[in-house]
Amino acid sequence: MTKLSAGIIGGAGYTGGETIRLLLNHPSVSLNFVQSRSQEGKSLHEIHPDLLGETNLKFTGALDAKADVLFICLGHGESKKLLSEQMFPAAMKIIDLGNDFRLGDSESGRHFVYGLPEFQREAIRKAQNVANPGCFATTIQLGLLPLAKVNLLSEVHTTGITGSTGAGQKLQDATHFTWRANNISAYKTLSHQHLGEIIRTLSSLQPGFEHVNFIPWRGDFTRGIFVTSVVECQMPLEAVTEIYTSYYASHPFTKVSASMIDLKQVVNTNKCLIHLEKVGTKLAIHSATDNLLKGASGQAIQNMNLMFGLEESEGLHLKATAF
Repeated sequence: MTKLSAGIIGGAGYTGGETIRLLLNHPSVSLNFVQSRSQEGKSLHEIHPDLLGETNLKFTGALDAKADVLFICLGHGESKKLLSEQMFPAAMKIIDLGNDFRLGDSESGRHFVYGLPEFQREAIRKAQNVANPGCFATTIQLGLLPLAKVNLLSEVHTTGITGSTGAGQKLQDATHFTWRANNISAYKTLSHQHLGEIIRTLSSLQPGFEHVNFIPWRGDFTRGIFVTSVVECQMPLEAVTEIYTSYYASHPFTKVSASMIDLKQVVNTNKCLIHLEKVGTKLAIHSATDNLLKGASGQAIQNMNLMFGLEESEGLHLKATAF
């Protein structure tokens, strides 16, 4: 079988590095090029040391290389600018891992489908361009989609904690080891940039829904997201659990756990694990993902698989480290 050819723009950061690792090991893909303005001419392993011995590819500065699928791993605002300035072949499929097209924006005739497979897998299969969801947005939405589907969402109160890789590779005060170690803090209280896509998705399933109160936290670890959402719910826990297990029965990466989940179960995987608890009329939905995989590069590969008619989990059978 002829392999798909893939290219990456913006390959020097965390999501670029994860996308490289996954594509190098994908049985149906050949990674043709990795572009980086800042690292042109360097071997990939000089920037991503774990790739030593895995590939001889070097970063290119050119944008004219050809591929069947292009992954854009640029900072927020840069993808739209790129597509306004650079023409790519109409047949080339594009998966954008930034924030630019998650609310339905288009650029230069390219219209983007929101790439959350558990929400609209069939639309992704038909898409030419996909906007990969945000990491917190993925984790929160997967915890709430089944309730929205059956019109059971009430006002949501959500807290979530993320590792330092969620802030990107560029050094900031809040990612410096001396600040992050043995520390925790809230940020962007009730104003996180992923709220727009969360509300857009949930309200499309449950018209009129608009209340998600989200407080994100910075954690003292490198990768992973753990979220707890609380809603009012009169239904017995057993019935709610059946709604969740039925909703996710055909989805290979989102699993409902009968026992409490923890972050180590999902780190280094493309899974989202969900656990439900109920006290009185309060339903607590715990959901956990790896922010760089199911929250970014892993989900991008999952979307690629769907767009090209491959088995959805191909190249993504990854195991958590556990210890």
